[in-house]
Amino acid sequence: MCKNLQILIGGIEVAAQLMKELPEFETPYSLQEMNERMSGHTYLNLIAYLDGKPVGFKLGYVQDACFYSWLGGVLPNYRRMGIAKKLAESQEGWVRKNGYTTVIFKTRNKHKAMLLFALNNGFNIFKIESKEDVEEYRIWMKKNI
Repeated sequence: MCKNLQILIGGIEVAAQLMKELPEFETPYSLQEMNERMSGHTYLNLIAYLDGKPVGFKLGYVQDACFYSWLGGVLPNYRRMGIAKKLAESQEGWVRKNGYTTVIFKTRNKHKAMLLFALNNGFNIFKIESKEDVEEYRIWMKKNI
């Protein structure tokens, strides 16, 4: 775990900028698209700062009495330092504190590191959406908090 790591609630514009630097997002959402998605929802946007520099984020919102963890990631040079785990723990703490009991998200079959992270942190697969290419299958994950 990083000594100088802070997880803070932050602006969506920071998440939008970080997303542009994450290789997994081939076509990142624009700030406008992200704001439109959050409009009308209770949402949480967490930013991970290491030595004052934003290096990761986790953005999600309440949907159908569950918390949907929509987007997130850690910049490649800052991975394997426990930052994603700290973001997830902070998000789950907020979810629990606000009376929700379930976190869900979806990823793609090609994102093996995300699948392993989720499985290793108590998530279960609960739905799979088939696509033409098996790597593009959507894997839905769920965790009871």
